[in-house]
Amino acid sequence: MNIAGAMVVIFAGLREAHRVKENYKKMTEKKKIPTSIYAEMTPNPSSMKFVADRTLITGGLQVEYRKPSDARGSSPLAEELFNFPFVTNVFISGNFVTVTKDDSLGWEMIVQQLREYIREWLMDNEVVVSVVPSRLLRREKSTDTVSPTATIQEKVDYSTFEETEYDDAIIHLLDEFVRPAVERDGGAIDFKAYKDKKVYVQLKGSCSGCPSSSATLKGGIERILKAKMPDVVEEVVTESV
Repeated sequence: MNIAGAMVVIFAGLREAHRVKENYKKMTEKKKIPTSIYAEMTPNPSSMKFVADRTLITGGLQVEYRKPSDARGSSPLAEELFNFPFVTNVFISGNFVTVTKDDSLGWEMIVQQLREYIREWLMDNEVVVSVVPSRLLRREKSTDTVSPTATIQEKVDYSTFEETEYDDAIIHLLDEFVRPAVERDGGAIDFKAYKDKKVYVQLKGSCSGCPSSSATLKGGIERILKAKMPDVVEEVVTESV
């Protein structure tokens, strides 16, 4: 074989090696997940709702992380968000994540960057919540986080409450008339108990840290339940967790 022929063979071999290398890169390269995100204000000026075009948590679950240790081992996205020094709370439900911040920065300074950060993270990661620890599902309020709108200030021990014949009807009304609006605002509401004509509910996400929005929501829930169950409900007790 002459030199020209040898060069043809060498270059053919190099091209084949390059082709194999590129194919391997494509096979092992992490594919991006097409994702779009938009930011939406909530009634709570400290909270911003970031809505994705895909589901972030399945099974109808909702989870709230109040500190970095809550998110550890549960939600890699929440863990990342807590790396921002201004983030104080992360709430994940359905196709959105609600981020609550402190007063060190205004949303106008960070919302676009945070939206893009969440979008890029979701494009690189499929799993947002890997597991929801039972301690977060069962967590009750702490005595130092009682909403100013709550009509009781002591810690409520729901284990002493018994199920009643009205529980299902109240839950149905909350699901039909209250929950959709609360979730649109980046929050969640959970029925806890019924006793002595009082309905006890807990607020999460954007609803939990804003006295004015909690008071407005409490009034709205009371009007609906009193109208639908006039002889059963006299008061709604809202608690922020």
